Amino acid sequence: MIKYTRFFITLLFAVIAFAAHSQSTATTSSPYSRYGIGDIDPQLMPQNSAMGGIGVATNKFGYFNNINIINPASYGAINLTTIDIGLYANFLTLNQTGVSSQKNSNFRLSHVAFAIPVSKRSALSFGLLPYSERGYNFKNSVKGTGSSPADTNITNYTYSGDGGLSKAYIGYGFGIGKHLLLGGNVSYIFGTLKDISTTEIPDLVGTINSKIEQSNAISGLNYDYGVQYSFDFSETKHLVLGYSASTGSKLNSQSSFIVSQYFTDVNGNQDVPLDSIINRQDAKTKIKLPQTNRFGISFQSDGKFLVGADYTMSKWSGLTGINKGLQDSKTFNVGGQYTPNIASLRNYFSSVDYRLGGIYDETYMVVNNTRIKRYAVTAGLGLPLRPNNGSFYKINISAEVGKRGSLVNGLVKENYINIHLGFTLNDRWFQKYKFD
Repeated sequence: MIKYTRFFITLLFAVIAFAAHSQSTATTSSPYSRYGIGDIDPQLMPQNSAMGGIGVATNKFGYFNNINIINPASYGAINLTTIDIGLYANFLTLNQTGVSSQKNSNFRLSHVAFAIPVSKRSALSFGLLPYSERGYNFKNSVKGTGSSPADTNITNYTYSGDGGLSKAYIGYGFGIGKHLLLGGNVSYIFGTLKDISTTEIPDLVGTINSKIEQSNAISGLNYDYGVQYSFDFSETKHLVLGYSASTGSKLNSQSSFIVSQYFTDVNGNQDVPLDSIINRQDAKTKIKLPQTNRFGISFQSDGKFLVGADYTMSKWSGLTGINKGLQDSKTFNVGGQYTPNIASLRNYFSSVDYRLGGIYDETYMVVNNTRIKRYAVTAGLGLPLRPNNGSFYKINISAEVGKRGSLVNGLVKENYINIHLGFTLNDRWFQKYKFD
């Protein structure tokens, strides 16, 4: 009874986190998040992020159960009730030629995920995590309004955006025979993306300023499916091939468009809008997400090491209904982990998982005729905690250090550090015990 109570208390916290997350604003500060549907979240647990983001061909790491959302076939390898809850921090430095660098930081809940074994070779998983994020703010100042050659007033054009999409999913994975795993997710994607632009002439007294606000409320179902096949060289050594995909499903979009006028006070703050020149809510339309295909390979010696690589391609050029003109994206991930002695009792650091990886990403953005690329290295630790009455705990920490964009053609180069902190629990909450 205690374990069931503990489960429902944890579930309650997850529901609270679900509600809080769905109402959250932007947790990124990247000018590149204005394109498409924002910065796409990789939907990985910290243990995968630390290994360069590999996951298509991974399930268990050593003997520890992990929830791997990007390939639902992996759920079939879960044999203990598993909970994974995590936090995320981002530290970003923006650089542009001729402009002073800018630093930002953001923090948020990163994921709440559960997995429950249904049979010896199958499990159900459900949870909540971000799907995309939008958050940017920049200003362009121009001398003169164009009304007269002698006009020297400064006109400020500001552009900002916030919001994001969340993903609530439920999935099932199962095994057929000893080597084959299959699975799928049904996800509900929802949220609002907002873009705002303003025009102000701060030094010209009595000038009416203008603001344009456009928002898209997006919601709908999306589907993922996957397969993993393992080749066993011995009881502890396995080669796994994996494939997973996200379907190019259609989401509902309700857009609104508001143009308003306002004055600013002596401190430069906006007063209450005078009126709305335009206040329009458009009819519901459809946004077609891209088809995403992921391929992966991994080799593992249970309890000792794991190495792997993934390749992902998404047809963002086919995105319809919002911010067209994107390119197909390609991402390469490599990484692995090493555990010196998983059963060590005297030397704690011998039982720690040490993880390392790398990322090369050709994003879906082409800005000023330049393809925006991302490069990153990752590292992390899996810190086991002392088992308690058949329960196993692990704290997973990962760091991603990378850059995106460049300084050519007037672009912005981002140098960033992403920190993920996760807590993973393995326990036998729903097992029936037999007594002689």
